[in-house]
Amino acid sequence: MDQQELRQRFANLTTAHVADACVRARVPVRCAPAAMTAVVPDAGRVAGRVCPVRHVGSVDIFLEAYEGAAPGDVLVVDNDGRLDEACVGDLAVLEAQAAGLSGIVIWGLHRDTADIRAIGLPVFSVGSLPTGPLRLDDRPKDALESARVGDWTVGREDVVLGDDDGVLFVPAAAVGQLLTLAETIRDTERRQAARIRAGESLREQVGFGAYLERRREQPTLTFREHLRAVGGAIEE
Repeated sequence: MDQQELRQRFANLTTAHVADACVRARVPVRCAPAAMTAVVPDAGRVAGRVCPVRHVGSVDIFLEAYEGAAPGDVLVVDNDGRLDEACVGDLAVLEAQAAGLSGIVIWGLHRDTADIRAIGLPVFSVGSLPTGPLRLDDRPKDALESARVGDWTVGREDVVLGDDDGVLFVPAAAVGQLLTLAETIRDTERRQAARIRAGESLREQVGFGAYLERRREQPTLTFREHLRAVGGAIEE
């Protein structure tokens, strides 16, 4: 799937839809930590191939990553979740925009918040701090091959999706299947919501009373098993 189609299809979905699709497809749900939020709320949606980089204290590694990036890629910065320094500022964001990247995800902090908001490029981070790096570490050989975000290591074989709920990583090879599943889940949930607004409770829609009866006879029956039997989409 090319980057344009990815962005177009994700524009009508949420990361929650895609996360539920991962559960249904038995694909690991790889969410960034909950502290990861959009710096620019009105421009807080991003979808693109991961362009990974491991920060070691200098902006030049970002410039090198931009040299090898394709239009629509998303810079994913691994700064080990550090809270003692900001590793991305306005110039790095502005240069990313000029290089054709569609956003930046930072496992760490940013600074120059007002300027970043004015630039408008989607940026996600775990917070802000005035000071930049006060160190310069040795650069690992694989600094442009992978990035760690929370519990997950991602690379160019992955796609990153971000919105108001946070950031999610999925395998590029499975993204078409996952988006199709997510669209099915979205459509089912929208129909359920419309029926609730029309006066039919969710309990009625999913036969919750029948589920309770069946559970009395079969104590090991789970609600998810019941939902699968009746075509419900909530919980997964």
